[in-house]
Amino acid sequence: MKYRNAIFLILLIIIADQALKIYIKTHFCNGDEVRILGGWFRLHFIENEGMAYGLKISESVIGKILLSSFRLIAVGFGFYLLKRLIDKGYGKGVVICGALILAGALGNLLDSLFYGLIFTDSPASCFSGNYDNFSTMLAGHNREAVAHMCKPGMGYGKILQGKVVDMLYFPVIDTKMPSWVPFLGNRNFVFFEPVFNIADAAISVGVITLVLFQKRLLYKKEAENTVIPQI
Repeated sequence: MKYRNAIFLILLIIIADQALKIYIKTHFCNGDEVRILGGWFRLHFIENEGMAYGLKISESVIGKILLSSFRLIAVGFGFYLLKRLIDKGYGKGVVICGALILAGALGNLLDSLFYGLIFTDSPASCFSGNYDNFSTMLAGHNREAVAHMCKPGMGYGKILQGKVVDMLYFPVIDTKMPSWVPFLGNRNFVFFEPVFNIADAAISVGVITLVLFQKRLLYKKEAENTVIPQI
């Protein structure tokens, strides 16, 4: 797989990720949820200052800056590593997985770097709620309750302090557990509960695929073309 093809894949993921994030950020109140496909898939707008699925290394501003700085260094190294994998002849599968992971890291890095500079805040709003479709949500919104793009430097934060936009929610199972179930009896149970974004999904797919199929993927193409000399 050529390096430019890997870059093209990364760009496609970044465009899809950022387009959805910008739409959600500028049309949803913080906490808004729109049911899609019968409710097992929902768009639920939240923001987090941490890593994938809301994990954090610290609650302080310093922790946020450190995390964003680490992302920046990791993404820079990721492009170098991806180029090395291709130059060394690794197969298409491992390159695609590497591109997915790199695209996901870059997608969330863009939020951390720039969203604080170019967007107004999306505070929790009394206008947020659960809706059956987009038209119902948009019809009842106060436009002042949603974020807007603004001139660089006029947003809710500084560089490296932006919040990551999450919105994909798949509560495939949302029920109350029977009383006889140990530890969870009479409690609400949701699977799958984390709210994430396209960048998080790209990272997860890339990592899980590498872990499950590492023996098949981590090979060099030259090995396939090696001719064993006949004696």
